[in-house]
Amino acid sequence: MKDLTVREEELMCFFWEKGPLFVKEILSFCDEPKPHFNTLSTIVRGLEEKGFLSHNTFGNTYQYYPVVSESDFRKGTLKGVIKKYFNNSYLSAVSSLVQEEDISLEELKQLIKDVENSNK
Repeated sequence: MKDLTVREEELMCFFWEKGPLFVKEILSFCDEPKPHFNTLSTIVRGLEEKGFLSHNTFGNTYQYYPVVSESDFRKGTLKGVIKKYFNNSYLSAVSSLVQEEDISLEELKQLIKDVENSNK
């Protein structure tokens, strides 16, 4: 899965939260200072080229919709982080979280219990 810029990821969140959108609608969700319509249009077309969006044609305008789910994006991003920063070792990633105290030993035990129960 291709990487997204911060702005691309922000726009994808709009699609995941709201569903199919026209570029004009996206503009209304952006914070001030709002980007120019053409800038948004360029970013959206880039997301389509990367395979994250597709579109339906309505006259001379397009309504874009996500073809990559937020869940699939999240999984791909996590895999990329683990590959890049933890030598493709999920154990190293979890170990790092425990060592940095981002996850307690009790939470880790609960996670193991949850995984064991879901595999039954």
